[in-house]
Amino acid sequence: MTGRRRTSTRGTFLPRSFRFTRSVRAAALSAGALTACASLAVGCGVVPGTTGGSGDDPIVVMTWAPEGTSATNKPGMPAFARAYARWINAAGGLNGRKLKVLTCNEGNDSVSTAKCARRAVTEHAVAVVGSYSQHSDSFFPHLEGAGIAYIGGYGVTNAEFTSPLSYPVNGGQSSLLAGLGKELAASCGPVSLVRPDTIAGDSLPTMLDAGLTAGGHHEAVDERAPEDATEYAAQAETALTHANGGGSGTRTGTGAAGQGGEKENGGAGGKDKGCVVTALGDRTSTFMDSFRRTRDDHPEVRTATVLGSVDQTVIDAAGAGSGPFEGAYVTGWYPAANDPAWAPMKKVISEAAFSDTRIDPADTGVQTTWIAYTVFRQAVESLAGGDVNADTVRGALDDGLRITTGGLTPTLRWQFSAPLASIGFPRLVNADVTVQKVREGRLVAARKGFVDMTKILQKADVD
Repeated sequence: MTGRRRTSTRGTFLPRSFRFTRSVRAAALSAGALTACASLAVGCGVVPGTTGGSGDDPIVVMTWAPEGTSATNKPGMPAFARAYARWINAAGGLNGRKLKVLTCNEGNDSVSTAKCARRAVTEHAVAVVGSYSQHSDSFFPHLEGAGIAYIGGYGVTNAEFTSPLSYPVNGGQSSLLAGLGKELAASCGPVSLVRPDTIAGDSLPTMLDAGLTAGGHHEAVDERAPEDATEYAAQAETALTHANGGGSGTRTGTGAAGQGGEKENGGAGGKDKGCVVTALGDRTSTFMDSFRRTRDDHPEVRTATVLGSVDQTVIDAAGAGSGPFEGAYVTGWYPAANDPAWAPMKKVISEAAFSDTRIDPADTGVQTTWIAYTVFRQAVESLAGGDVNADTVRGALDDGLRITTGGLTPTLRWQFSAPLASIGFPRLVNADVTVQKVREGRLVAARKGFVDMTKILQKADVD
């Protein structure tokens, strides 16, 4: 492949047991590292249920996510899980049994994540539901050893799409970046991708390139950035320079970037305005602070991103209609937050969240947790009052159970030989994305319905 300035050669798509990890920094943590799930005081909690005799005990699950860290934080996910338990228990529980939700702060490090997973095992959780973690190498061995299903992870690691005990509800960052690349191919000149310098981030350039090349465009320039930086001036300058036609990246057409002033034909759309794609999660707003200060020298460069890295609050903070996100395309997994299909989730929030400001119905983490608990509820209900344990829950999902989500996703059904097994994602069963756009400072649907990325991802260069 030509045209990409890659500095990483890690084998992100190798089987998990053969992949290199970034566990060195986690292993070096002191004994005083965060003790996850020790008490409510450190962000962990339990929604209590009544206990009784055999067959009447609560059904125990766990939801974990990072909270209070210097990088990505998803406090709305465990907060919503607790609200869901209150709501379902007030309605009689699951098959007449109370739902007990354990929550855990995985701390965005491998040590705390492993502690969360061990607690799920020791407290006999039947599933981990609607959770976020970048440290799959720390939690999957514990879950797999105990046969505990991981339902509805955020889709941030490749292992979520390879483990036979994983039941993802979306297409992860791979689908979002492929969908965004396909959308940008017709309207952007040079494209720069700013993404985290992490194992999870290492797969993102390949997927963005899959969408760009499917639309007849050249590949993006890959700009790695620390996931916990407090400013991104250097990365913003480099990304803007490349998107504006400078630097060493090769462009389609008759010339290479920065040579002789030749025009970029921009792929299928013939446009020469460059685009900077940000995929930095919670740090996107920090990046945009640096981006705005640097952009004056590159006024023609536009932005694009994915939900999870931006929402309406980030757009507002960046200047709304007068900010750099105006006109930007944004891909997501689910319908826009104002879609009527979210009404059942909003009812739960209204009735059981008790004004918990961590729970935002527009947050993709909260939305993913809702869908994951929808999956879990249907799995338990399919057991028709029989024994509910890790084996039976997993068995229900493995036996071809079809899960409906009220239009938030296609019908979900997990089989190990899924269509994307050929690129190493045998558990990826939902590659649909939605395309939204910032118009007059508001994030609105740019296209009606979903766009299926399966065929584009099948052609992704993952070697």
